[in-house]
Amino acid sequence: MSDLSAFPITRRWPAQHPDRIQLYSLPTPNGVKVSIMLEETGLTYEPHLIDIGKNETWGPEFLSLNPNGKIPAIIDPDGPGGKPLGLFESGAILLYLAEKTGRFLPADAAARYETIQWVFFQMAAIGPMFGQLGFFHKFAGREIEDKRPLERYRAESKRLLGVLETRLEGRDWLMGAEYTIADIATLGWVRNLVGFYGAGELVDYASLKQVPAWLERGLARPAVQRGLEIPKRG
Repeated sequence: MSDLSAFPITRRWPAQHPDRIQLYSLPTPNGVKVSIMLEETGLTYEPHLIDIGKNETWGPEFLSLNPNGKIPAIIDPDGPGGKPLGLFESGAILLYLAEKTGRFLPADAAARYETIQWVFFQMAAIGPMFGQLGFFHKFAGREIEDKRPLERYRAESKRLLGVLETRLEGRDWLMGAEYTIADIATLGWVRNLVGFYGAGELVDYASLKQVPAWLERGLARPAVQRGLEIPKRG
């Protein structure tokens, strides 16, 4: 039986199965990266729903694991050297789980770094820009009379989709024939942009060919379908 008592977050969200990876998340585009990866790899895990609408990430227990107050975060009771490891930042968690399982990250060094490059592209560009577009198009930002911020993020999001469109020309996945953590990192964000945010028309999504086909392939994967709903909302 693993002892996770050194992690204060487990006092707020107790582990019923402390021998399993503990996932603290919500099915947002960042959160589902990790649940999809866990489903794809078949690792055993215990999900805990973190309600960001109730500011649960800003409580001392959650902040003890992620001082940045964002989901997702994990505790792996069987971390490096057999010791428990707490980890935050979805991109870092994807890399960790890929290396732990030897899956969804090429073994070849050059291809490995190329994959990581596309994960970083999602973390640094796709996520922040799509998220800002969503804020200014659907959420509180839409009430701002000055539409220059919306236009800035619309134009940049459209440009980034163009980068993906070019990359996917002649490829099933971002790395070609092999589905990797680069796809897992990005799928939820593109899905959210045209679905939840309702911004497809703004970025002329209908004019794209490669990105929609790639998204459809990704969403057809059973592990992706499961991961998109984890943790279950109340």
